[in-house]
Order: sequence, then structure tokens, then C-alpha cells
Amino acid sequence: MDFVSIRVITGDINRLVGFYEKVTGVSAVWGDQDFAELRTAHGTLAIGSTRTVPLFAPGSARPADNHSAIIEFLVDDVDALYEDLKGVVEDFVNVPTTMPWGNRALLFRDPDGNLVNFFTPVTPTAIEKFGR
Repeated sequence: MDFVSIRVITGDINRLVGFYEKVTGVSAVWGDQDFAELRTAHGTLAIGSTRTVPLFAPGSARPADNHSAIIEFLVDDVDALYEDLKGVVEDFVNVPTTMPWGNRALLFRDPDGNLVNFFTPVTPTAIEKFGR
């Protein structure tokens, strides 16, 4: 088995895809007007419109209703990126903070309220874990 992606369902796909393109610097690959992917070296953030939900099972997913998952991206310098994101992100949950497990993390919400974590390993153990 191989983990491939996480999919976020949204009521405004153009807004959410545009947001993630801005904050990540990754251009989306569109499958059609209701589905896009932001592909990175190790995983993909898929974004689907609410029109895709009935294809799986009607009512099985609701946009802007996530209260348990955090979408995480490994970045080179979370402190520098924080400065760049101030004009793009409206809802920062914290400023860059060093976590007990050795990552310096910046937590914010996307336009649908999903939690996003940009992090940089800073301790020797965390740096080794991520091969940095």
C-alpha cells in the first residue's frame, strides 16, 4: 500500500485552489472544472468541488467542516515563509513555534477553515528524520 493523497471538498474550488497555489508556490493540475491536484515530491493535495461528492455517495462529505485533520507541508524556512504569507493568509492560528518533537511549525487556516501546518525541522533528530 502507498499513501497517495488527501482530498479536500470545497464549495468554491477556484478560491481554494488559488489559495493553495499562492501559499505553496505549486501550480495545480486540473482534471476538470471540479477537480484539481497540487502535486509535490511526496504527496498530493487533491481538491474537489461539492459536485464530486455524489459520485462517491451523496452527503458523504461536507465542505468547510473539518475539525480533526491538519494538512502539513515540509518547507525550507518556516520563519521566512511566515513573512511572505502575511498578505495571503487571513487566519494564523500561531506564529512559527518550535514544537517538542523538533519541528518549527506555523499553523493557519485555509479559506474553508481547514488547518494547515507549514513546518521546518530544526533539532538534529527532526532534521535527520526528514533528511534535511
